[in-house]
Amino acid sequence: MRIGIDATALPPRPVGAGNYIIHLIRALAEVNDRYELVVFAHPGGRELIAVPESERFRWAVIPGRNPALRLLWEQTALPRLAGSTRLDLLHSLHYTRPWRLPCLSVVTLHDMTFFLYPQLHTRSKRVFFPPAIRASARTADALITVSESTRRDSMRLLGVPAEKIFATQLGVDPAFRPVQDPVLRAEVRQKYNLPERFILYVGLVEPRKNLPGLIQAYRSAVEQGITHRLVVVGRFGWRYRQVLEEIETLGLQGQVQFTGYIPQQDLPIVYNLATLFVYPTLYEGFGLPALEAMACGTPVVTSDIASLPEIVGEAGILVPPGDQQALSQALHTALTDQALQNRLATKGPERASQFTWERTARQTLQVYQHVFEISARA
Repeated sequence: MRIGIDATALPPRPVGAGNYIIHLIRALAEVNDRYELVVFAHPGGRELIAVPESERFRWAVIPGRNPALRLLWEQTALPRLAGSTRLDLLHSLHYTRPWRLPCLSVVTLHDMTFFLYPQLHTRSKRVFFPPAIRASARTADALITVSESTRRDSMRLLGVPAEKIFATQLGVDPAFRPVQDPVLRAEVRQKYNLPERFILYVGLVEPRKNLPGLIQAYRSAVEQGITHRLVVVGRFGWRYRQVLEEIETLGLQGQVQFTGYIPQQDLPIVYNLATLFVYPTLYEGFGLPALEAMACGTPVVTSDIASLPEIVGEAGILVPPGDQQALSQALHTALTDQALQNRLATKGPERASQFTWERTARQTLQVYQHVFEISARA
């Protein structure tokens, strides 16, 4: 059986869903011994995923396009390619699939923010994605979500029957682990001009991540005597200026540092250098940065909503994302209680070891098999 995988949504600087695309395809190439996989990707995506062709794995390289043209290509050219490459199943890795397809299909849904928090997205995304996701959920033969939380949200919001939707939790790259090498640590610290002691946030700078709330809680922790700086790692997304305005209003210009995007090869060391990782997001389909921080043995403070309790368990501190006082107290406690730091530094890697990309890939292959079996019985 021949399975197509649409990886054309992979951006040049991947985060979140982009890392899912990269690591799922790599893991599928490793564990698959049953199907022929054909991966549709832009040239840059092929370079990022970096899997060589083999008897069961080949590339179909597509010219790069901006996101709007990519979605047009998905609806017009991809169905023809699915036919010409004689696919038995197409797995669409980023929310939507072509309206018409000559084969079976599986679609991955990363979260339900387009329905739960539409105000946190740009107008163009609010217009396109809700109807496109509903249509994809209706026409796909099976849906995959990246957590049990997103599976429950999808069933409730899209009316998807339980037997059609499967949760395949994400994994963490083995590179995210405790690293004590003083040379590596010093090189990365110097490269990004990181302070000796700091609180770390990793992710896009956008409204959903609740960074203004973090800035306010950080200011309160500073007033309680915390001297750590706050380091924000990630690209500026839309409406990022309100974060900068909050920093200026609270007089924290010299205490909050923005590094921009940091490549995956350096990110594990950055987590290791941090005293504490904080992730006060309003909603997450999975929350990969929290898992990466735990895998590195960095204590985690994050939100008690959506998928994060499912991922973090008892290996981190969970607080309501809208409660700045609770977040500030959690920061203060995590930075001043050495016994708590030691306990979380031990529990984090233990918890993170349960999440592997190999498991994600094997569960994904089980979904493919399920779809083929249902189709054969029809």
